[in-house]
Amino acid sequence: MAVATGKSFASRFGVHIAVLIFVAIWTVPTLGILVSSLRDKDQIIASGWWNSFASSSQTEAGRLPPASAQVEKDGKFVLAGNIFGDGAARNISAFGVKSAAPTQYPAGTTADLGDGVTLQLNADGTFVMQSPKAFEGDRGQRVYYASSAPPKFTTDNYKTVLFSEGIGRSFMNSLTVTIPATVIPILIAAFAAYALAWMRFPGRALLIAVIIGLLVVPLQMSLIPLLKLYNGVGTFFGVPSKTYLGIWLAHTGFGLPFAIYLLRSYIAGLPREIMESARIDGASDFEIFVKIVLPLSFPVLASFAIFQFLWVWNDLLVAMVFLGTEGDQIVLTAKLNALLGSRGGDWEILTTSAFVTIIVPLIVFFSLQRYFVRGLLAGSVKGG
Repeated sequence: MAVATGKSFASRFGVHIAVLIFVAIWTVPTLGILVSSLRDKDQIIASGWWNSFASSSQTEAGRLPPASAQVEKDGKFVLAGNIFGDGAARNISAFGVKSAAPTQYPAGTTADLGDGVTLQLNADGTFVMQSPKAFEGDRGQRVYYASSAPPKFTTDNYKTVLFSEGIGRSFMNSLTVTIPATVIPILIAAFAAYALAWMRFPGRALLIAVIIGLLVVPLQMSLIPLLKLYNGVGTFFGVPSKTYLGIWLAHTGFGLPFAIYLLRSYIAGLPREIMESARIDGASDFEIFVKIVLPLSFPVLASFAIFQFLWVWNDLLVAMVFLGTEGDQIVLTAKLNALLGSRGGDWEILTTSAFVTIIVPLIVFFSLQRYFVRGLLAGSVKGG
């Protein structure tokens, strides 16, 4: 008995460890995207997101004022001021005047630049540069320095993404595509699944076999033939090809085989006694479907809604083929793909856009997960 108890404890412990690992694998990158989306651009370049709550160190370059800003004092020509023109609070640890040695002098010391010219750069950014001769030129001395800045978080990245980069419009376009492309397959598949599970008609087994066969057909194989067929029908009726209707129909067609297969497997497993009792009471197939099958099938409907919504929301290929890439039609994934090509170095834009992308799937998943559990409890059947 003790050995069995020890094995049971070890098994539960192993399951908990595995779940913890999977949660960490999913959570840590998401947390990194969220933190990076709220960070300042310079700090994203200087350090990783895991260092976001500590001061970041980076080597920068600045330029002192031109010769026109000099003043004569005690027989010397002096340039003074603060190298941080933006007034940002930073702490300089070292400085230099050559790119090969940007930290040659500790902050606060006086550097001899030759010909009697000296430069003192303090930790707070204030500097004094002196020369026995008048400074000349319209460009000031270039100075390199190593500085540390406190953590800086901002929502300006979200303002830029949502209102300046066109992400807000593409976000609404994705909702326009995804919601109907999720609802339509569920409506069609629910009726088809009930018919294939509980109604008897010629060719039923053949239809089930065809649907199962369609599950293994690659999307890429049927994409172009389907597009040509749709364009031909559109040309015949005078309907433009790049419309929301086209992508709704495409996603419906690609999602129906799996939807019908999943719903039929669940509906076929419902208690036969309930169906027979309803028929004895005079209920039609439509009444059985609406009043009995649908309420009991809510768990599987919620499950497919999650799968279909996530697939359509993250789709890029079908959207690029069946929908235009203009500003009033481009979906979020296509917009992010364009940003990745044109703004590949702007990590603050890309991380913010990525987090905006996953917000809606997270909301949908956790919302339907709650209803999914409730549906499992409500759909439980006892007896027999």
